[in-house]
Formats: sequence, C-alpha cells, structure tokens
Amino acid sequence: MTEEAQPAGGPTKAKSDERVKEIGGFRRWLIRPELGGIIGTIAVFLFFIIFAGDSGMFKAQGIMNWSQVSAQFMIIAVGACMLMVAGEFDLSVGSMIGFAGMSIAILGVTLGWPIWIAILLTFALCIAIGAINGLIVVRTGLPSFIVTLAFLFILRGFTIFFPQIIERRTIIGGIDTAAEGDWLAPLFGGEILGFVFQWLSNIGLIEVFERGNRAGEPVIDGLPMLIVWALGLVVFGHFVLTRTRFGNWIFAAGGDAQAARYVGVPVERVKISMFMFTAFCACVFATCQVMEFGSAGADRGLLKEFEAIIAVVIGGALLTGGYGSVVGAALGALIFGVVQQGLFFAGVESSLFRVFLGVILLFAVILNTYIRRIITGER
Repeated sequence: MTEEAQPAGGPTKAKSDERVKEIGGFRRWLIRPELGGIIGTIAVFLFFIIFAGDSGMFKAQGIMNWSQVSAQFMIIAVGACMLMVAGEFDLSVGSMIGFAGMSIAILGVTLGWPIWIAILLTFALCIAIGAINGLIVVRTGLPSFIVTLAFLFILRGFTIFFPQIIERRTIIGGIDTAAEGDWLAPLFGGEILGFVFQWLSNIGLIEVFERGNRAGEPVIDGLPMLIVWALGLVVFGHFVLTRTRFGNWIFAAGGDAQAARYVGVPVERVKISMFMFTAFCACVFATCQVMEFGSAGADRGLLKEFEAIIAVVIGGALLTGGYGSVVGAALGALIFGVVQQGLFFAGVESSLFRVFLGVILLFAVILNTYIRRIITGER
C-alpha cells in the first residue's frame, strides 16, 4: 500500500471528523460536573460574608459549626453520587441512618454487648441490606426508585417497632457511657489534631475561653472524626471515579448499561457494589451521630435521602446517570451546611432553608438538562 503524496509545503493539518461534535472552550467549561457547585459555593459564601460577616459565622466556632453540618451531608452525598452515576437511586438512606443508629443502641446498651461489636455488626447488617436492594433491582429489573422506597418504609418501621417492643420507647440513651474505653468508638466520635488547635490559639489565630474552668483553652478541642470521615470519603470516591478502571465501569453502567455489557463491564456487580457503598456511607453517618449525641432516636435521618440527592444534583450529576462528580457533590453538601447555619447567623427564619432547597433543586435540574443537551447534541 502506497502512502499519499504530501504537498510541497509539508504535511497538512488533519481534517476533523464530521461525526465528532466539537465543543468550544466556553462550552467545555459548561459541561464540567462541578461547575454548578463551584458557582453556588462562591455565591453562598459571598452572600453570608455580606449579610452575616459580623455575626461570628466565620470565626473559629462558627466555621466548625457549619463544617460539621456540611460533613453530615457530605458523607451521604458521596454514596448517593456514585450510585447516581451508576444510574440508580437509593431512597432508603434516611431510614438506614435511623435503623443503624438504633441497631447500635440496642446491641450496645440494651443487650450490653461491647460497642465495637455493635458497630461492626451494624455495618455488616446495613451493607447486607444494601446488597439486597441491589440484587432486587438488577434481578427483577424494577426501578431502584420503587425498590428503595419500599425499604424506606420497611427500615423506618423496624426502627420504630424494635425499641418500642424492647425498651417501650423510641429513644435510647447511654451510648456515650457504654462507649467509654472502647477501642473503636473514638474512630467515629473522637477528635484529632488537638495540638494544632492549641498552637493556633497560642499564636492568636483562634479564640480561647475567657471564663470558667476552661479559661485559656482553645474554643475548639480538635478536628471531629465526622469531618475526617467526610473528607476521607470524598477523596476515596473521587479517586475511584476518576483514576480507576472500576470508576470507568461505574460511568459506563450508568451511561448505557447494555452497551457496557457488550464490552465486558460487569454491570450487575457494579450496581450492587454501589448500593452497598451507599449503605456503608449511611452507616458511617449514623455511627458518628450516635457517638456525638450519646443516643439513638427512631426519627433520625428523616428526609436525609432527598437532601443527599439534592446535593448530588447541585454538584452536577445527571438524573439519567453516567455523569457526575464526587467533588461537585461535596460542594453541594458544603452549600447546604453553610446555608443551614448561615440563616441562623443572619437572623433569618430557619424554615426558609426548605424553600432554599426547592429553589436550588429546580435551578440545578434546569442547568443539568441544558448540560445534557450540550453533551448529546440535542436541541
């Protein structure tokens, strides 16, 4: 086979394939999943700097308050994001949080088992329930929306039923007492880097208590494990999605499951794994929560599944699957935490937080629909 002769002026630039839709520089930025989260984060911070900057919101204690709230959203948003990228939903996350917390309380307080055993058994139970969710979805072909909606009611019912039968109440306390001296509990309810905050107080960067028994001590003892778990899960989820073959499988399973099967992607295994990971994240949230409050309540986790999905949508994930970003979901969770606490610092009625959720969800869906049309070339 002979090569085509080149013009005298040298090789020419290869023509672009007309089958490939070219995306300009501006549009290339528009299709970044994190774009909505970045814009929203900047806008929210600017708003509260202007209207609540003098209220203590951006002092050490204020920052820690909204950081912890954001971390709660972030933990469940990571699992929800990866599952949505895989093309599925889990509406049982909120009920799973209440169920997991009550499981730890019953096993560790009512039955008197060591807390570390209660925690490990609860994780195993929640992950198994996540696997059951995934198996039902992939084996029956039923929409994950319906399957997990059923488990939302099942888990919430058990969360109310068991403590009433065993303890005659729906709130079980004493977890903090039972966890004293336990080797695993500090991994969820402890603090780290206390010496760093002591040093920051010594050089005057954070405040200290001026009165009482703790006079002279920093107002922040250390970095709560809740925040550590949130940051760790974000890093893990981002690495898996963007740097591993399994991450490519997740995108493929959510983008076009049948095409993914044709090229050898184990779609069923991927989806089941993501349901299990979502349940794991919910259990992490629940464990950190019961260790922080020292009690478990049957109403814990209410509506958290929707808040997680909203954070993921704000972060740029498409509802149709196959597209999303863990970093974007984390930014969506950060927006939630800042707004929820910022309304208090700004002196605004806290019930307006729900109004904000609805408005920003609508805006995010409209933006994501536009992005999908850019990607697919639809008009």
